[in-house]
Amino acid sequence: MVTTNNATNTQFGSTTNTGSNKVAPHAPTDANKDMFTKLLVAQIQNQDPLSPQDPSEYVNQLSQLSQTEALQNLSQTTTASASVLQSLQTLAMGGQVGSDVTVATDTVKLDGSKVSGTVQLDGLSGGTNLILTGVDGQQHVIDLGAGSGAQSFTIDPDALGLTPGTYKIQAKPSDGSSPTIEVAARLNSVRVNGASVVLQVANIGEVAPSSVTGFNGKTGS
Repeated sequence: MVTTNNATNTQFGSTTNTGSNKVAPHAPTDANKDMFTKLLVAQIQNQDPLSPQDPSEYVNQLSQLSQTEALQNLSQTTTASASVLQSLQTLAMGGQVGSDVTVATDTVKLDGSKVSGTVQLDGLSGGTNLILTGVDGQQHVIDLGAGSGAQSFTIDPDALGLTPGTYKIQAKPSDGSSPTIEVAARLNSVRVNGASVVLQVANIGEVAPSSVTGFNGKTGS
């Protein structure tokens, strides 16, 4: 029996040392599985007959191989799905270029033209102030009065004496809450930035698709 084991060792060693059975660093999953099976068979053939290994160890090894293979397949599927979803999102957003959209934002870019939007109040407010803060830190307050729900506003830079530039915008209702401000603007372009999609919106700048709260269609030029 010892002689048989030696012969088996010699044969296995000869087989694994041939160039035809070398596994590349990035071998496919099937090749890795085949190599694992060969090693497992060799391990069983060369075990000590007087002290055989626990069969559960082989079961655990096979289970680990199956789990690793499943995780690799899941990772590949997830990556492919994410790529497809991004492409679909880009195409969908690209078809909306030129549309009027509403965007949730805390900044607004003024160039002399009027900007409209809404303050999404959480409840009834006895009075709401829309506050614009320039890069110089100066605040400009627009009194929106009492209201509830979606409270509309219009920013007229000429009437308010606001110079062109970027302003922080926030709403302060009487109940002390911090409601969302939505600005209506034109979607100018869509581009892919690495793994994300970026929208260029007039009077706001670059925003993520998740910031868009509504598509309002295209208006005449």
